Amino acid sequence: MKILLLPGDGIGPEVVAQAKMVLEACAAREGFAVTFDDAVIGGAAIDAFGTALPEGALRLAEASDAVLLGAVGGPKWDDPKATVRPEQALLGLRKELGLFANLRPVQIFPELLDAAPLKADILRGVDLVVVRELTGGIYFGKPSERRGEPGNRDAVDTLVYSEAEVERLMRASFELARQRRKKITSVDKANILSTSRLWREVAEEVRRDYPDVAYENVLVDAMAMHLLRRPRDFDVIATENMFGDILTDEASMLAGSMGLLPSASIGDERNSLGLPRGLYEPIHGSAPDIAGQDLANPLAAILSVAMMLRYSLGQNAAAARIEDAVAATLRDGLRTADIVQDGTRRVSCSAMGAAVRDRVAA
Repeated sequence: MKILLLPGDGIGPEVVAQAKMVLEACAAREGFAVTFDDAVIGGAAIDAFGTALPEGALRLAEASDAVLLGAVGGPKWDDPKATVRPEQALLGLRKELGLFANLRPVQIFPELLDAAPLKADILRGVDLVVVRELTGGIYFGKPSERRGEPGNRDAVDTLVYSEAEVERLMRASFELARQRRKKITSVDKANILSTSRLWREVAEEVRRDYPDVAYENVLVDAMAMHLLRRPRDFDVIATENMFGDILTDEASMLAGSMGLLPSASIGDERNSLGLPRGLYEPIHGSAPDIAGQDLANPLAAILSVAMMLRYSLGQNAAAARIEDAVAATLRDGLRTADIVQDGTRRVSCSAMGAAVRDRVAA
């Protein structure tokens, strides 16, 4: 099993180092072998090579069974006029690897009910997955440009979806729902947007092939409210690229911190194991304000490894071992700075990683 590590920028290298350590311990405990390559992308690649996604990094990704990414970006590269930006690395990887479905699970650890900004009674029992379309929509539509001179400036972004893009995302979502509680919520803005009206039409055509799965349509603005008022009601939430980007950041607050939530980006391409090649990453950003200080929460990156083991490497027992180790570490009262509470023990990024590793290896 060959894994490509893309540490990226900010806290990315710190959390990827901890995730790699846990994966190595898990492989040794479960009796399978993993090998690693690594490459530079994002802002670090812009500094070194003048491009966010060097050709060599892309070729390594294509030759790997799975990719683990840390984070990209930071204030150093935030010039809005720049033609080369760190985020192009992530968008490029998704596009070139055909990764069209981003899975972002939100499951509440009982030990952290009081760490979230919402009441515990609302959060208890929440277990949902947002499936976000990744390769279409307004992030990829052309033209996307600024025009004119000061005093007469305008800008345009183009929102485009094809029937095929919607259908494959919805089928992936229905298949996932069949493995869970058999309920789909499709999120759109069909009262305003033509693309959303197409989205809803195609989604309702696909649902006919899944009569065993409950289905509903919800407008995105209403969904933003429902996630905070009644998150327990949802199982699989399927939506387009920009809506998914926004809603998943909102949903991260249900768990108490972005530092707890993993993600998987998968497509139709198969790896050497005959399983979907995927890109796995914590949903948090590069957090440059705490980079290099051993303060980051590595749990989202570690849980991303668990998703990798389950979806791309076929190691379900190993995935469960890591998830159980994370839960045990939290039960034992260890917390990084973003989730520390009264009566718990604050630990560093590396100490949290070591604690999970020790429980995986036990």
